Amino acid sequence: MNKEFLGKVKQKKEAQRGWKQGQVAWEEYRETVQAARDQVRKAKALIESKLARDVKDKKKSFYRYVSDKTKNRKNVSPLQNETGDLVTQDMEKAEVLNDFFASVFTGKCLSHTAQVTEGKGRDWENEEPPTVGKDQV
Repeated sequence: MNKEFLGKVKQKKEAQRGWKQGQVAWEEYRETVQAARDQVRKAKALIESKLARDVKDKKKSFYRYVSDKTKNRKNVSPLQNETGDLVTQDMEKAEVLNDFFASVFTGKCLSHTAQVTEGKGRDWENEEPPTVGKDQV
C-alpha cells in the first residue's frame, strides 16, 4: 500500500466524521468516498494482477490470498427473540432469524418493528414520494 492510498482512506474517514457532525456537505463527502473507493479498487486490481503474473514463481502467496478470501465467520452473535430474551444456541438463533425474515414476506410485524413505527408517527403517509430528476440519473 502506498501513501496515496492510505491518504485517501484517511480523508474518507475524516469526511465521514465531518458529515455526521454536519461540518461537511453531502456532495463533498460523496466525492471523497468515491475517490477512496476508486483508489481501493485500483490497489486491489494491482495486487491481484501481480499475483496472477507471479503465480508460477510464488504459488504460496497466491494460495494464501485465495484462502484469505474464502474464510467466513462461524458464529452469529447473540440475538434477541420476540420476548426480549437473549438467544445463544445455534438452533434458537436460526429460529429467530427465520421468524424475522418470514414476517417480512407474510406481512406480520414483529413486536420491535411495531414499536418503532408507533413511536415515529405516520407523517410519511401524507408525503409525496420523491422524484428523480434527469441530472440525478
